[in-house]
Amino acid sequence: MTDKQFPLHKDKIAELAEVYPTPFYLYDERAIRQQARDMREDFSWVKGFANFFAVKACPNPAIIQMLMEEGFGADCSSLPELLLARSVGLEGEQIMFTSNNTPAEEFSLAASMGAVINLDDISHIPLLERTSGVPELACFRYNPGTSRSGNVIIGEPVEAKYGITRDQLVDAYRTMKQKGSKRFGLHTMVASNELQESYFVETARMLFELAVELQREAGIRLEFVNMGGGIGIPYLPGQKPVDLKVLSAGIRGLYEQIIVPEGLDPLRIVFECGRVVTGPYGYLVSSVRHVAKKYKTYVGLDATMANLMRPAMYGAYHHITVLGKENAPLSMRCDVTGSLCENNDKFAIDRMLPEVDPGDLVVIHDAGAHGHAMGFNYNGKLRSAELLFKEDGTVQLIRRAETVDDYFSTLRYPGSPYQI
Repeated sequence: MTDKQFPLHKDKIAELAEVYPTPFYLYDERAIRQQARDMREDFSWVKGFANFFAVKACPNPAIIQMLMEEGFGADCSSLPELLLARSVGLEGEQIMFTSNNTPAEEFSLAASMGAVINLDDISHIPLLERTSGVPELACFRYNPGTSRSGNVIIGEPVEAKYGITRDQLVDAYRTMKQKGSKRFGLHTMVASNELQESYFVETARMLFELAVELQREAGIRLEFVNMGGGIGIPYLPGQKPVDLKVLSAGIRGLYEQIIVPEGLDPLRIVFECGRVVTGPYGYLVSSVRHVAKKYKTYVGLDATMANLMRPAMYGAYHHITVLGKENAPLSMRCDVTGSLCENNDKFAIDRMLPEVDPGDLVVIHDAGAHGHAMGFNYNGKLRSAELLFKEDGTVQLIRRAETVDDYFSTLRYPGSPYQI
């Protein structure tokens, strides 16, 4: 038994697989909407609270629109992500544009859309001036360097390419004020997939103290602080999820201790979380092709790391359920693999599963963020479909699977049917 659940019965998945061959992604609409509502409720004490959903986590307009309906904005980091946000009706300051090494055309589009432009470097100031002018609302991403520690996914802040340094901070805001900016925000993100509430409470302390310093040193009153994302999810069975109520209460205590006495209330607090919103409620569904017994036992799926690269890239754990065998003894030690010509094409190593047979349907859990989005086409593998399990019990196709024609459509060579 495990505390990892799946919303559909094996028979329903088998029916779906007749229409939408595996592998495919499935997202649970009801659960995603409830998570969004819970987050808004837990931070309801914050005037103007918002979460800008990290589009990079799950860049599908059906998901983005669903979250817009629940009061979320969008955090974008590229031109296509800006267009995705606009396509579902998000506009203006419902969009946060947080990028790095940014080309001029992306600043231009973000500015034309009225998005909040979150600058990653002081060298971006003259580029922004040339392309779209000085924004009324100026925001910078802050990198705390050695004063904070990161984690294995995002790395140590001092090694990160993101954000302005401690020494640059006050002068950056002074510069924007002198150039005509009248509203100001401050952003940071120093962890990814973090499960300790205290980590984010301390991030809030850092941002609140910087708000006080910017007021005193530069005459800047921040309109908002952006806590970034990074709230993790319990990939391992038995792990404790982040308690958003505890997190909110900790931030509120610091707000009343630091912000209120300085006369900086109200200070808007926002996030740009993706993983905690959709991660636990997305699943990669695959079929077993082969069970090979060599020096080890290998369960070969029709999915590969091209569908979900986190285990190969980070050594990340994703729980695996063999549908219809949820209560069977875990008697088979195996590596669960794909079919790429790479030996790290594995979803699990030495995992204990029930006895697995070719044709079994398996579910890889917690794949609703940074799953399909990080896919690729190595070995000519085609990107899978995405399905939405609707609140009314129906299943909707929200991205079709790629075809061979899709794969070849950008090629230009003599005799190509796609040649211009």
